[in-house]
Amino acid sequence: MEEVKDLIDGYKRFHKESFEKKREFYDRLYKEGQSPRFLVISCCDSRVHPVQIMDTNPGDIFVIRNVANLVPVNEPDGKSHGTSAAMEFAVKHLNVKHIIVLGHSQCGGIKTLMEGEHFSSEYSFVDPWMGVAKNARLSALEKHKDKSFEEQCSYCEKSSIEISLNNLMTFPWIKEKCDSGELNIHGWYFNIKTGALLGQRGEEFIPVNELTS
Repeated sequence: MEEVKDLIDGYKRFHKESFEKKREFYDRLYKEGQSPRFLVISCCDSRVHPVQIMDTNPGDIFVIRNVANLVPVNEPDGKSHGTSAAMEFAVKHLNVKHIIVLGHSQCGGIKTLMEGEHFSSEYSFVDPWMGVAKNARLSALEKHKDKSFEEQCSYCEKSSIEISLNNLMTFPWIKEKCDSGELNIHGWYFNIKTGALLGQRGEEFIPVNELTS
């Protein structure tokens, strides 16, 4: 319970230093509901918090987190699809204007993918899910076969972002909005070691502040 107390103490600080001091702001969020302009698809990694990295306020971004920030292909088969359901809600009902796929360095999901198939029940859910990015692994092994495993993982992390961006376009309600200019999609990459936030431009990843220049 001592460890949980740390979280409770954190809540107390939030309530006193943020919630109470910005009561009008939170009242407005409650009364008006949410209308974020951005959907961020991020990894579950505990070191990568989109709200913190982009210094946003409550209500600014709608966040989906899953292993390795992946977007699956469109599969309207009537089964449960958590990421696709959240995307549908953000695009159709919240009318977000931008979708950002946010990858990062040292991604455990990508490392697992690069290791290859595991014959263990410890990966019974992870391995099938990481199959979404299997072509990123194949590309890393083909184009960077002489590089270290760490370098291959880094390439795969960025390549998987491109796969997710392509998979977004398999959803007709995303493609239609992109084609009409109502929606824009972006691939971003956060380097945990340096703190750099990079954005995709063509086949390159450059500092995000250069994307608008």
